[in-house]
Amino acid sequence: MKKKISVMMLFTLVATILLIFVSITSAFICQNDNGYIDNLDIEKGYTLFSPERSQTTYLINYGKEVVQTWKSDYTPGHSAYLLENGNLLRPVFLGAHPVFLSGGMGGGVQEFDWNGTVLWDFKYSGDTYLSHHDIEPLPNGNILMIAWEQKTLNEAISAGRNPESVSVFGVWPDYIIEVKPTGPTTGDIVWEWHVWDHLIQDFDQTKENYGVVENHPELIDINFGVTNPDWLHTNSIDYNDEFDQILLSVHNFHEVWVIDHSTTTEEAAGHTGGNSGKGGDILYRWGNPRTYRAGGSNDQKLFGQHDARWIEPGFPGEGNILVFNNGLGRPEGKYSSVDEIVPPVDDYGNYFYTTGLAYGPEDPIWIYTAENPTDFYSSMISGAQRIANGNTVICNGKKGIFFEVTYEKETIWEYTNPYPIINANAVFKIERYPSNYPGLANLMQQPINPDKPNGITYGENGKEYNYTSFSYDPQEDQIYYWFDWGDGTNSGWLGPYNSGENVTASHIWTRRWIYDIKVKAKDIYGHESGWSESLTVYIPRNRIIDLPILRFFEKHPILFNLLKLFL
Repeated sequence: MKKKISVMMLFTLVATILLIFVSITSAFICQNDNGYIDNLDIEKGYTLFSPERSQTTYLINYGKEVVQTWKSDYTPGHSAYLLENGNLLRPVFLGAHPVFLSGGMGGGVQEFDWNGTVLWDFKYSGDTYLSHHDIEPLPNGNILMIAWEQKTLNEAISAGRNPESVSVFGVWPDYIIEVKPTGPTTGDIVWEWHVWDHLIQDFDQTKENYGVVENHPELIDINFGVTNPDWLHTNSIDYNDEFDQILLSVHNFHEVWVIDHSTTTEEAAGHTGGNSGKGGDILYRWGNPRTYRAGGSNDQKLFGQHDARWIEPGFPGEGNILVFNNGLGRPEGKYSSVDEIVPPVDDYGNYFYTTGLAYGPEDPIWIYTAENPTDFYSSMISGAQRIANGNTVICNGKKGIFFEVTYEKETIWEYTNPYPIINANAVFKIERYPSNYPGLANLMQQPINPDKPNGITYGENGKEYNYTSFSYDPQEDQIYYWFDWGDGTNSGWLGPYNSGENVTASHIWTRRWIYDIKVKAKDIYGHESGWSESLTVYIPRNRIIDLPILRFFEKHPILFNLLKLFL
């Protein structure tokens, strides 16, 4: 027959060994539950895209689930960007223009808040001008926009264009504007740069811009390129905050250009001023040295490219230029590539150039193609983006296929856009945002910490007991729950349940002990809460240790942890 242990005897025993076990008890006391560690790999991130034939812009997670949408009255024109404040900035296509009938037509920009309310609806469309293709949000809150301006047949000829290369519709040179939003539908143009201010030609020596083309790579030969009105077809724009420079993809020249943004509008129209001292002249160009007569057809590197962008600071390859090289008219065959080049630039944004030669580099430092090159081809649109872990996210725009490749060119993620329908799913380009991007803060709101589990606190081993809890999600997403039973086991994720709905879980303890049970929640997109407050459940082996005694020790943490050694 077992000898009973009185409360006083037990208290004396605990007090006696207190000093001996002080280091052990300290370990118990110092344990601190800091909640959870976010299990979302920030490199996986979220992908933003705006299908060409849809009025809806989509944000998907790495699991390919749609987590947010924005609905516009317009189809895109054509890119989309998530700002750091969580707003969506999206060019719009207003419909066919009576003059500028060409791919990439736009006409305006809209900004939406996270919930889809239009905050800014700026139109840039007139009889002689139209925004098109791409925009670039600036750190100061302004927006860079690409636009066409119409030059008549006579204006083109007056600028030295060969009359045989001009149609009756004239020519549409590109220009860049910087717009400062001023109201719900208004904006001030605070800076401009026009191709038309930087021309050279050797066709008509009676014109002021007559010169030796090969001696002036900083200027644009008005007689190079296609003869249709959409002469240049600039299709992307990017900004370098370190150098205050702009990068353009000039489709019909098969080149990328860099220009100085540090100029005033007046300086941008000339050849001096700005950080470069060169005004609005081209600082750097690459892809087709035939445009300034520094090479032949064998020296052409780009073929109808899209989405030229600098690799972001802190990312592998930072400062290099990444471009989706569509391969349109590529002599080796119809295949696309993603090319990374190292521009010959110093720490101050000055580009090295040897007179009479092509701008470097000779070749890209990295090229992605399919193992069988012709398996990867998009004759139009498309883009690529380097992300923080060194991988590259690629958009095969014509087919609406997005995929992520490692630097070793292994595909580790792929998604086919199903919107609006699978056979009409083209996408101009995509943007990948890491999970810690400030603009995703609304999406990243996890459920609140669940309520303390509710159920019996004094029981017997071998019996099943039920416990309930609940949580709320700020966005009313459905919720999963995870009960930790304190004995090394758990419930696994239960659910999903509606936000605020009670969840019940049951458990059987097979060993007499004192257990702290707790519960955490996560929404259907994987964003976890912290742990709830713990509920202590007593399953004692010694019947004389009744509930009041346990309550007494529970109020004294050091004694309570030592008590567990004897139960």
